[in-house]
Amino acid sequence: MNQKFQTQSESPSSIMDGADPFQKLQQKIQQQTATIGVVGLGYVGLPLAVEYAKAGFETRGIDLDSERVRRLDQGENYNDDLDDETVERVVGEGFLSADEGFGHAGNVDVFFICVPTPVTEHNEPDTSYIESATRSIGEHLRPGQLVVLKSTTYPGTTEEVVQDVLGKTQEGLQVGHDYFVAFSPERIDPGNEEYTTANTPVVAGGVTSRCTTLAEQAIGQVVQEVHTVSNPKVAEMEKLLENIYRSVNIALVNELAQLSERMDDVSIWEVIEAASTKPFGFDPFYPGPGLGGHCIPVDPHYLSWTAQRHDFETSFITLSARVNEDMPFHVCQSVTEAIAQQPVALSDATVLILGVAFKANVDDTRHSPAGTIIRLLQEKGVGTIRYHDPHVESYSVPGSNGEAIDVPSVALTPEALHGCDVAVITTGHDAFDAEMIAEHAPQIVDTRNALADVEERHREKIQLLGHE
Repeated sequence: MNQKFQTQSESPSSIMDGADPFQKLQQKIQQQTATIGVVGLGYVGLPLAVEYAKAGFETRGIDLDSERVRRLDQGENYNDDLDDETVERVVGEGFLSADEGFGHAGNVDVFFICVPTPVTEHNEPDTSYIESATRSIGEHLRPGQLVVLKSTTYPGTTEEVVQDVLGKTQEGLQVGHDYFVAFSPERIDPGNEEYTTANTPVVAGGVTSRCTTLAEQAIGQVVQEVHTVSNPKVAEMEKLLENIYRSVNIALVNELAQLSERMDDVSIWEVIEAASTKPFGFDPFYPGPGLGGHCIPVDPHYLSWTAQRHDFETSFITLSARVNEDMPFHVCQSVTEAIAQQPVALSDATVLILGVAFKANVDDTRHSPAGTIIRLLQEKGVGTIRYHDPHVESYSVPGSNGEAIDVPSVALTPEALHGCDVAVITTGHDAFDAEMIAEHAPQIVDTRNALADVEERHREKIQLLGHE
């Protein structure tokens, strides 16, 4: 063990226990006798819990969604990125269980907080889920526990929220001596079969060096590579950089796509393909109908809010976010233009949205641009809007009064395509039959270049994003 950890003074609670909580927890982690608690069993938390269970750790999932808890306790998998048999096995063998609440939190040695971090209606960080989870953990806080925040958030959250709440809940315990706090951002890419929880490197930074060491050792039990940084703020900031890097570059090609539509004989897709032949200094990004998912649409606002606290304006990043947020409006305009080319009034037109998930081959609809496009078309008075998505059984969008409006789902058939006036490809699912769509839809707005390989005779009725 590193000498600097051996010489740190012990707190009163450590002396009463007869051993340093750091050493006790470290030993439990190394011997795989530590109990793991994962708060939030969504797209981040469940795969993480399964990895620990597979590694032989007693793992408890904690979620307030009674249906999730019920399904998991029965060994039922609800995550497309996980293998059904694996989930059933680790539950059946007793390595993974689920709790609707924190009743067993006192037995947990290592907590991972994997809860949502949305923004408010004013685009300010909403840390209420983190605060609630931390307060519940704090009620059971004892020496020898590690709390790792994984939810994407603004720099400072781990110390200003998690550490602060825990410290106020158990004032007799000292962070870095009795209990330990760190941040390690999630790096989940839904639908990615190559990079999973186990083989994707992660970053970790603790409130103290001891916190960092324990976080690295705990995470390293199920993740192949853990890169440590000097403090939680660095880890929180790097996560924002990861996602804003994508946001900025997507905004660049989205803007160039709109320019290309005004130019003769220029397709942004062909431009990107050509630029991609450069073996250095260029990474391809592609235009689309807008950003979706759990992080990229939100993270620029987190950083912008943080910048304001430091009397700084992230004008470049804010502008990029605005470009991306405007893309559904651009697509809506293309749809109404496609309707105008046909002998049908807007109020009598039928639009078929192909794909409401935010990315290809997943069922995640959070912040999907399809929802904004549907809402905008409704506001413009389009008569009928339907959707088809092989991964999403039901879908709704918020109405003008705030109530959810269900969007009818239809099978993707020649008859459904004939029955619409415009088909809008908003998600490039592999399951879509490109030739059938091109053959039977009267007009098509393709925002994903999903029909790139269809027969040339269909080209006249396809409006391709980024092509005149």
